Amino acid sequence: MTESPLQVHALLMDGTTVRIRPAGPADRSEVLRLYEEMSPQNLRLRFFGLSRRSAAAAADRVAAATRPGYWALAAECAGRLVGIAEYEATGAGSATAEIALAVADSRHHQGVGTLLLEHLVAAARAAGITTFTADALADNYEVLRVFGDLGLRTARRFEGPEVRCTVELAADEHYLTAVEERGRAADVASMQPLLRPRSVVVIGAGRKPGSVGRAVLRNLRQGRFAGLLTAVNPAAQAIEWVNCQASVADVPRTPDLAVIAVPAAAVPAAAEDCGKSGVRALVVVSSGLDAEQAPALLDTCRAYGMRLVGPNCLGLANTDPALRLDATFAADSPLTGTAGVAVQSGGVGIAVLAGMARLGIGVSTFVSLGDKYDVSGNDMLQWWESDGTTDLAVLHVESFGNPRAFSRTARRVARRMPVLTVDAGRSDAGRRAAASHTAAAATPTMTRHALFTQAGVIATRTVGELLDAAALLHTQPLPAGASVAIVTNAGGAGVLAADACIEAGLTLPALGGAPAGELLAGLPAGATVVNPVDATAAVNEIQLRACVDRLREHSGIDAVLVALVPTALATATGDDLPRAVTGSGGSRSKPVALVLPAQDTRVRLLPAEGGGHIPAYADAEDAARAVAHAVTRSRWLARPAGSFRDLDGVDTSGAEEIVRGYLEEHPDGGWLDPRSVADLLARYGIPQLDWSWAADEDEAVAAAARLAGPDGRVVMKAYWPGLLHKSEQRALHLDLQGESQVRAAHRDLVTQFGDLMTGVVIQPLAERGTELVAGVVQDAVFGPLVLFGLGGTATELLADHAARLAPLTDQDVHDLITAPRCAPLLFGYRGDGPADLEALEQLLLRLSRMASDLPQLTEADFNPVVARPDGVIPLDVRIRLMPNAAAQDPYLRRLR
Repeated sequence: MTESPLQVHALLMDGTTVRIRPAGPADRSEVLRLYEEMSPQNLRLRFFGLSRRSAAAAADRVAAATRPGYWALAAECAGRLVGIAEYEATGAGSATAEIALAVADSRHHQGVGTLLLEHLVAAARAAGITTFTADALADNYEVLRVFGDLGLRTARRFEGPEVRCTVELAADEHYLTAVEERGRAADVASMQPLLRPRSVVVIGAGRKPGSVGRAVLRNLRQGRFAGLLTAVNPAAQAIEWVNCQASVADVPRTPDLAVIAVPAAAVPAAAEDCGKSGVRALVVVSSGLDAEQAPALLDTCRAYGMRLVGPNCLGLANTDPALRLDATFAADSPLTGTAGVAVQSGGVGIAVLAGMARLGIGVSTFVSLGDKYDVSGNDMLQWWESDGTTDLAVLHVESFGNPRAFSRTARRVARRMPVLTVDAGRSDAGRRAAASHTAAAATPTMTRHALFTQAGVIATRTVGELLDAAALLHTQPLPAGASVAIVTNAGGAGVLAADACIEAGLTLPALGGAPAGELLAGLPAGATVVNPVDATAAVNEIQLRACVDRLREHSGIDAVLVALVPTALATATGDDLPRAVTGSGGSRSKPVALVLPAQDTRVRLLPAEGGGHIPAYADAEDAARAVAHAVTRSRWLARPAGSFRDLDGVDTSGAEEIVRGYLEEHPDGGWLDPRSVADLLARYGIPQLDWSWAADEDEAVAAAARLAGPDGRVVMKAYWPGLLHKSEQRALHLDLQGESQVRAAHRDLVTQFGDLMTGVVIQPLAERGTELVAGVVQDAVFGPLVLFGLGGTATELLADHAARLAPLTDQDVHDLITAPRCAPLLFGYRGDGPADLEALEQLLLRLSRMASDLPQLTEADFNPVVARPDGVIPLDVRIRLMPNAAAQDPYLRRLR
């Protein structure tokens, strides 16, 4: 079967792992068994009768030799076939296919059929099928419900006792959301044995006090784990006052969770023993697995349906008082609370937990992901979304297995709680050689920034900055805007705080009028209220409290930053100036933060009167960045979620045919010639400047006469395969007028490039406008990245670009247009009219659609794109295609 998708593992609705794979001749006996074990009723519903010959015929169909237009998928659980789904095209080259679906009686209501259909839909789309049809008996309510709940557009036509179902395979947001919700429910169910186990066994708890396994066992016992706790050590009866067994099979009650802390060479066998004994989840803290041990571990987990954390991890914890699970070897147990923490590095995990403990921020669940063979940040976000406890998510991941799935999950979760991360891996050291302007600008930092910005994830640069932001977000309301008032008892501290706020992107509005007079009247002589408010060293606790209260009530202020230094005056009068802030009344809808340069910790939480806490920072820069992160979150929540626009004039199948044809002629890929570029752009309704190809001087003259505008001027561009930067190679002539200039320009290009040049492109000279760049880079991990910014020959030098991951919503496009520094040029600048923003939005949406439809599109570079009040048009376009046979649907449900 040449159209074979990869075999994958995925989760059923109860958390069970199944393998989805192509079915073929070797499966005949298993398919026949599936049908023979069906009840008479289910057999009647499947075959519209009770004849056993129908079952044999169905098995024969699956086992028949490979044939065009036919595809079958099998679902296996614990080595047994539990479901089969098939499609067969209704004719040669037809885009419609008949489908059949069967699920073992014992596996009904677990989502087997729906999961098979999702994968069958993906395979059919890849093969050019656009519509499924299926016949069912009218009383086959279960299969009709499966089709109806799939999320795709479905129509039913009743014909007597039968129903004809038609399913359109075009995936839209409704379908992706339905798949996403099914995936979330299945994922959370599969995580129950990991994070809410009823019983735990520790394998590898040694007699030596310093062993890792013994440390895990000690933490579980001392933490008073509420379930059954046992250990496996054939050489001991008890360790840490916990009973030991010789093997997992000897444990009286099958454990939900096993923690494996044995040497790397023994890990696969230990995992195999757990699988045979019915263990449902593993935490492998062991490290150093080699190239044979690592896949053996994962294969065992998949074969027995065990979820896996690690290897090479610190462990995990759930602080729920009804569970008290601390399966880590950390020195200190996390505090009970509502922050979810997942880290890839055990060392970072210890640092984050220690920092949160210093702040008094408790943890709901903590997971050290380690080498992340299975459970990932996506899994943890979905768990926190569903656990009913977590209200702050903290992630530290060094890599992404499926960034586009992560983005969708994070966007949803971030609407419910802050999601913070440390942006690890910002270095450009791994940046590949880039050919086009777009590829050169698309750095790893830009790609990750696009992911986090679109998903609403708060990305910090260090663990310290993450804790700074967590302290404020966990204790303070979000600011409505970026306007900050600074209050200080020392002018120098106020200046430093003001600089920090401006550098963090905050604003300091002037405090004028009646509010300023009221502030001044309540402060000591010599005070100033221009913002920063310098209350002077003479301010007392009562005056400072009143000042902070007034500022929090000020309609033009969104947040208050109070910078205080210890003074002899305050000491002499017994005034506790920080207490003036922690005891401040005023509007509780506005955040307040302290800056105390004299304190010996970077950040701490001070108890506030009436409950809650106020964050206090040693450095104004840390405080300002924390407030700026809160402003970013507030703005992200306030903006519309965004929607995917329907685009007219798009011919995806035609575009795919162009790509397929090019790659058949150029198996190694390459840059499209001008004609192919124009054809591809036309399939997506992307505007193009009139142009003509000229193979020689006479053709160039004729084309120039035909295309010249009212002023008679044209542009001539040399072309040969591989030519990228025409300006750098002096391979174009601008502002040509008349036959003599056209001939002279062509002769010059021939003189320079000779036989290398295969022809020239002639275009009318475009009217002036704002020169922009737009483009796409297909990242192997993150998918297509759409870039936009200031264009022209200096685009790389000026580096004024923004980027977002495709597919783009209308809100993403708005953000993309407004993010670069050059954005004011598009809205009317110094008397110039605004650019046609609707046309610019359409260009970016269509570019995004093209990149999302065509995974073989490696690079697309539109530079320059001229934006004018009467339209937007790219003047020069280069598109590079590369074979991408391994491309997979990023939203298809499957385990890593």
